[in-house]
Amino acid sequence: MTKPLPLQGIRVAEFCHVVMGPTCGLVLADLGAEVIKVEPLDGDHTRKLVASGAGFFPTYNRNKKSLAVDLKSPQGREAVLKLIAGADVLTENFRPGAMDNLGFGCEAMRKLNPRLVYCSLKGFLPGPYEHRTGLDEVVQMMGGLAYMTGGRYGPLRAGASVNDVMGGMFGAIAILAALHQRSATGKGQYVQSALYENNAFLMAQHMMEGLATGKPVSPMPDRVRAWAVYDNFKTREGELVFVGVVTDTQWKIFCEAFGLQDLLADPVLKTNPQRVEARPRIMPIVSAIFAKMGKQELMDRCEKLGLPFAPIAKPEDLFDDPHLNASGGLTPVTLPGGIRTKVPNLPIEMDGARFGTRLDIPRVGEHTRDVLAGLGYDSAAIAKLEAEKTVRAG
Repeated sequence: MTKPLPLQGIRVAEFCHVVMGPTCGLVLADLGAEVIKVEPLDGDHTRKLVASGAGFFPTYNRNKKSLAVDLKSPQGREAVLKLIAGADVLTENFRPGAMDNLGFGCEAMRKLNPRLVYCSLKGFLPGPYEHRTGLDEVVQMMGGLAYMTGGRYGPLRAGASVNDVMGGMFGAIAILAALHQRSATGKGQYVQSALYENNAFLMAQHMMEGLATGKPVSPMPDRVRAWAVYDNFKTREGELVFVGVVTDTQWKIFCEAFGLQDLLADPVLKTNPQRVEARPRIMPIVSAIFAKMGKQELMDRCEKLGLPFAPIAKPEDLFDDPHLNASGGLTPVTLPGGIRTKVPNLPIEMDGARFGTRLDIPRVGEHTRDVLAGLGYDSAAIAKLEAEKTVRAG
């Protein structure tokens, strides 16, 4: 995007780690806000995570500046207070009470800066659970998502940090709404987003399903499909392809294309509810046809017919996905150690343009000197803070 970005001129002080808080900051940063990530001198501990956490930091921290500072030192605290005094937004996702203990709680910071939008991203919104430690896996278990995902296999967490990511997105939405209100009132406000409530939002469709059907909701692996043909099918090579037939028009197209005129003409299969009821009859017929076809042949046929289909991809396959690469769906970043790669972009387009990487993933304290200079510190004062190990410049 070459024109001014939507949030250009908005400054965000980010006190966040792991996924939820950094996702919120990423959305704001990609949209053009100046997001200054306030890190301890040895860096956000997320940088050091291994195994399934190794991808967290490089995914959610591009387009941000790193200010590495000792928040417990008087000089470090003074610098950060100057930052907050001139900020539009503060985001934090530490345990309840941690920011107050550091002297950066909402009430104090909004007295310092009445225009500040202060966003807390927590495990739970205010209520009986608010002091519990919330993690994505915790709320998936207690909020029904793990039950819906695993079914007969037992509770199983979803295959991505869905509540962390969506919780961060809802935090960004609340911030944008508060900034809009500020344009009318001149005042900031306190906003919150939380993992558990996000998970409940995801479960709303199943809660309503139970009321609408009058039956206990079946988990995804055990559910009765909403359509007769809506499943993974094995092809000639033994590989799987998902195929769906979800409208009466698609049913007609499907039957005519695959030589199933007898099914199309059968009056007991005229409506979708009838076809769902007859799924035990339909599925073996369809499975036998697809089992004789090659994977690519089946996908080409479905694409030509306009039927929903999908290969069963792995995360690493997305690096070479032709659509993502052609449409600006991947943006370049540099990993620690200098490895150049691509990461999925913000999944939106505005006025025909995608967002992307303006600032690479920051080193610890990479922007400390620039940020301090912008706060009025001269080079001698910055050097003194460095020598006292109050700040770190990467």
